[in-house]
Amino acid sequence: MKTMETIYQEMKALYADVTGVAPADGGDIELRLYTAAAQLYSLWEQSEFVLRQSLPQTAVGQYLEYHGAVRGVTRRAAAHAVGTLRFSLEQAAGRDTAIPVGTTCTDAVGAAFETTQAGSIPAGALFCDVPARAVQPGSGGNVPAERVTYMVLAPAGVFSCTNPAAFTDGSDGESDESLRGRVLETYRRLPNGANIAYYETQALNVDGVTAASVMPKHRGVGTVDVVIASETGVPSQTLIAAVQAKLEQQREICVDLKVLAPQTKAVNVTVSVTAAEGFDADAVMQAVSQALTAYFSGALLGQPVLRAKLGSIIYGVKGVENYALTVPSADVTAAADTLPVLGSLRVTKAG
Repeated sequence: MKTMETIYQEMKALYADVTGVAPADGGDIELRLYTAAAQLYSLWEQSEFVLRQSLPQTAVGQYLEYHGAVRGVTRRAAAHAVGTLRFSLEQAAGRDTAIPVGTTCTDAVGAAFETTQAGSIPAGALFCDVPARAVQPGSGGNVPAERVTYMVLAPAGVFSCTNPAAFTDGSDGESDESLRGRVLETYRRLPNGANIAYYETQALNVDGVTAASVMPKHRGVGTVDVVIASETGVPSQTLIAAVQAKLEQQREICVDLKVLAPQTKAVNVTVSVTAAEGFDADAVMQAVSQALTAYFSGALLGQPVLRAKLGSIIYGVKGVENYALTVPSADVTAAADTLPVLGSLRVTKAG
């Protein structure tokens, strides 16, 4: 694309060629030409912008969402992590202890979680579990078990809180590149309301679903099984129910459709790392551990775990000079309904 200066110089040259007189420096004609060049450049920029937004390959933001809407693909919004909060008494009480809806607890770094239903600790009992979700949507709400231990405002009589199981299903809003990939996939695999691509597209439109595998006739003629994964891996029953409800409204007539969680396949990883000169070896090893852990997400549903990919992740960590990957000793395959998950992870210093 031409710059404004290029347009300006071309206009000056054309004026001199047509009139036989070059515009004087700082003169009225030169000022007029410069002003016109600025406006032409603005129009050029606008036309380039319109051209980029007219194609799904280059559109961004809301304009990419318009392309998705035409293909029945919607951007997944950020989803709240869901789980359970356990509230405990120091000693059993003679009456029920109320846990109001909206009771908020946090973990050590300040991630907040709130109860989504009212609950109560029955008389004579020491604790109760109450459904809860992260206050803010996004993957930051996915925390391990027993991390949420602080109460913002403790209900009367409640001594402590925790989360007996991990909070899961939190996911960040879908990026343009992810949405673009799904939109373009609908051109390569045309959904027709009854094929694999259709069910996959509809499942992936549900907030919190990271990957989906569709298996027709999995339980016999007239059946369709849809296996889904969330960003953290195995989806919650809440997410499974949401996808089931959506697909029940859109499935073919006389089709027995079931939404399922994936089978899991543990993949152990052992690697020794050589840190580059000037880098702290322990910090590099920790960064490698974090990168490998992040790789094992729900996006791996039905995908193989390739040694080459693991090596690329390891070598891509800043400060890694060399590495030796000993486990797995070969690529790990996975069926369409299987999710590879990280088993044991051992990162050591080479030598």
